Amino acid sequence: MLDILYEDNHLIAVNKVPGDLVQGDKTGDIPLVDKVKTYIKKKYNKPGLVFIGVIHRLDRPTSGVVLFARTSKALTRMNQQFKNREIQKIYWAIVDKSFNSNLGTLTHWLKRNSKMNKSYAYDQKVNDSKKGILHYKKIKKIDCYSVLEITLETGRHHQIRSQLGFIGYPIKGDLKYNAKRSNPDSSIDLHARSLTISHPTTKKIINIIAEPPIKPQWNFALSD
Repeated sequence: MLDILYEDNHLIAVNKVPGDLVQGDKTGDIPLVDKVKTYIKKKYNKPGLVFIGVIHRLDRPTSGVVLFARTSKALTRMNQQFKNREIQKIYWAIVDKSFNSNLGTLTHWLKRNSKMNKSYAYDQKVNDSKKGILHYKKIKKIDCYSVLEITLETGRHHQIRSQLGFIGYPIKGDLKYNAKRSNPDSSIDLHARSLTISHPTTKKIINIIAEPPIKPQWNFALSD
C-alpha cells in the first residue's frame, strides 16, 4: 500500500519507505515509480501505459517525500524548478547525542565516486568536486541520539550523508559513512520531511509533509 501525500491531475507525492528504489536498477526490484503507475492505472481504470515522470530521487535506505509528475508538461516544469533550486527541501536526521551545536551551516567540497556509489567531503576544493552547503538545527535530544532538521542549499549526491559523516556524526545506521552499526532493517535514519514547491500549472505554493517511519527513535522525536 502506498502512502499518498498529495495527488492531482499533474502531480503525485508518496511517502517512500526505507528499502524502496525510486527508479529501477540492476537488482531488478520493483521501483517506486512502477508502484505509482500501478496505483494510478487501477484507481482510474486507465487503459494502456500510464505516464509517471521521475522528478527527483531519494537514496534507497532513506524515507520521505518523493514527488512524481503525471504529465510531461509537469515533469518539464518541475525539473526546471529543481534545476533552479526553487524547491525547499527539509530533512530530518538522527545522529549521536554528543552533537552539541544547536544551529549552523556545513560547507564542503564533495567528490563523487560512481564505482563505489559514494561521495567524499573535503574542506578545500579538489579536482572534480562540487560545493555542498546545508543548514542544520538541532530539534531534539533523545536518549543516545540527537535529531537534526536540515535544509539543503545545494543538492549533491549523498550530500547530507557525506557531510555529516565527514564531521564525525554519521546518520544512525549509515555504515557507508562510518556509522558504528547498521539498523536491523538496513535503513538509515534520514527522512525527507517536507517538500515545498510551486505547482506547475496553478503556481500555488504547496508544502508536502511526510511522517517518518514508525520506529522508536522517530516516535520519540515526534513526542512532546
